[in-house]
Amino acid sequence: MTYMVSITSQGQISIPIRFRRELSLDKQKKAAISKEGNKLVIEPVDDFLSLAGIFKTKKKISFKKIRRDFEYYLAKEAVKGLR
Repeated sequence: MTYMVSITSQGQISIPIRFRRELSLDKQKKAAISKEGNKLVIEPVDDFLSLAGIFKTKKKISFKKIRRDFEYYLAKEAVKGLR
């Protein structure tokens, strides 16, 4: 099925509801867009947080430690950007 969509002045389009429902796309989801010849291809992408719990490990790490380490990493990257 083909739909005609408008392109806004900011380059935005609306994905028809039928396609959004079939691909489970909503405000919380991400999509990847690529160009193949003269076509644009939009594919749903799993959010990183949706992968929580799929990897099993015996090593236990607290959420606070993960958060602290992540904040440290972000701060370190921000300082690199200032140089």
